[in-house]
Amino acid sequence: MVGQRPIRVLVADDQELVRSGFGMILDARGDLEVVGEASDGLEAVRLTAELAPDVVLMDVRMPVLDGLEATRRIVASGAGTRVLVLTTYDVDDAVHAALRAGASGFLLKDVRPADLAEAIRVVVRGDALLAPSVTRRLITEFTALSPGGPPPDLGRLTEREVEILRLVALALSNAEIGARLWITEATVKTHVSAILRKLGLRDRVHAVVAAYDAGLARPRR
Repeated sequence: MVGQRPIRVLVADDQELVRSGFGMILDARGDLEVVGEASDGLEAVRLTAELAPDVVLMDVRMPVLDGLEATRRIVASGAGTRVLVLTTYDVDDAVHAALRAGASGFLLKDVRPADLAEAIRVVVRGDALLAPSVTRRLITEFTALSPGGPPPDLGRLTEREVEILRLVALALSNAEIGARLWITEATVKTHVSAILRKLGLRDRVHAVVAAYDAGLARPRR
């Protein structure tokens, strides 16, 4: 839930069967509501502006405008809508490009219904990542294949915040970080929020990317 209302979701995929399938899955959850469907990237951008969903489930390969460019436009609009990219393969160049475009996460199209619903909730909260094993593998591929721009200025962070960012980059949850540092989960969440604010990052996924860009974490070979 967002406040006292359901999380609003827009489903963007060029296959009607996929859209309807995801719609049935999500509408069966009391805290999720599908507010629109888009069959191409341009329609996704237009409907995001009109409907102001909390999350867009975005297919990468769509006609008229692909999901990557649609993601860039949605993020650049400042709408505050999160984008979850849908991909057929678990390691795909398009996933790396999607993170650079501003996507808040990615899912495989064969995701289990319960995991799809939880991933949407996670992205709206902005305080956790998807499965750590998947995150580690994709971030490793991402950083190896997609060099970014100038690294973020970690000088804005306190020593404790740098320490927490390094653990975030290892895909640890707030609870796991708290246990490792002997601090409460609420304190970790406060530190993560400060890190996002100081570095101008949208969410936790991009904190991980920033940590790798800054050399704070290294891909595992």
